[in-house]
Amino acid sequence: MPTPHFNHIRLLRYASLFTYACVGIPLLQYDTVVADMLDRGRPAWFYDVWLGSYLAFGLVFWFLTHDLGSRNASGLRRLVQVASLLLLNLLAIAVGWLSQSGLCALLLVVVSVALPWILGLRVGVAWMILQNFSLLPLFASWPNYSVSLAAWQAIMYLGISATTFVTSLIARQQAEAREDQRRLNAELRATRALLAESSRLGERMRISRELHDLVGHHLTALSLNLEVASHLVSGQAHEHVRQAQSVARLLLSDVREVVSQLREHDSIDLTAALEALTEGVPGLDIHLQLPPRFTVDDPRRAQLLLRCAQEIITNAVRHANARNLWLSFERTEDSRLAIHARDDGRGVIQLKPGNGLTGMRERLSQFGGQLDIVTSRDQGFALDAWLPLEATP
Repeated sequence: MPTPHFNHIRLLRYASLFTYACVGIPLLQYDTVVADMLDRGRPAWFYDVWLGSYLAFGLVFWFLTHDLGSRNASGLRRLVQVASLLLLNLLAIAVGWLSQSGLCALLLVVVSVALPWILGLRVGVAWMILQNFSLLPLFASWPNYSVSLAAWQAIMYLGISATTFVTSLIARQQAEAREDQRRLNAELRATRALLAESSRLGERMRISRELHDLVGHHLTALSLNLEVASHLVSGQAHEHVRQAQSVARLLLSDVREVVSQLREHDSIDLTAALEALTEGVPGLDIHLQLPPRFTVDDPRRAQLLLRCAQEIITNAVRHANARNLWLSFERTEDSRLAIHARDDGRGVIQLKPGNGLTGMRERLSQFGGQLDIVTSRDQGFALDAWLPLEATP
């Protein structure tokens, strides 16, 4: 029986919240906990602080992981995430100090789930080690606990945190691999649609040439022979020859008209390729606007337009952290193809074009095109490109 498909990122978060809920079970025994605190000479209001710290931990963790697996965050959001991690560590230590138990270490295990998604591998491992060994003074302060025993306790919980960390890291790598696979599949579908259009174009050209070179020439020769025959016969035979000559001329005219129609629509339709490239991009709503019939005569220009659209989408997903992308194509009055793109991403103060934008500008310049980019911090990213339909002199 096949295993049902679940969102592993969501399951990982729910498992963390379940572990957090289990840590709060002792708080349900109010009388027992307060009596134990009084026996140890600790005030009863410690229970209220313990409860407040525990609830605050849950709220911060919920906020921190509500969009677990989202794309690269902006600088401000990254700072908020790191501050939230630090606050979670402090709240976990507060719970451990107030309860005089290892519950704080279990809360740090929960924190380890978020580390690979926010800090990456190396910084995340360092953070995980430091947060667990920060419990050493707390463990050593417990009655009948030596420093070596406290270190052993911290290392034991570090092993549990490492297991959780690795599980979360694998989940992140799988999510990234799945996104790369989705992107490659979209590019493959777009390329396949473009190849199908190119094949259709080549077949139409072959048929038009065959009609012109074979059928057209044979009909012309037939008309000439019928013209000669019309001068060699008389009477009723002459009338039949004239009718055959008229039919041959009509058929030759029809063949020429069909050839003209085939050559008239001899262009590549990019609609299917662009729709395949823009559909299903996670976390990004692409508002695509195309002419009623978006065709390009030159296969190289068609390939260039497809690559430009691909680069625009990649920038919006990986760098701009955008939620919406408005992408439109149009034909201008001066016989150029125009691409207009705008997103609601974070933008930058000073743009430093990477390999993608540099390659796009170079490809456009090879055909006499141009590229304009306008961006500023928190104002999104706007791109306008123009591509001549005909070769520039």
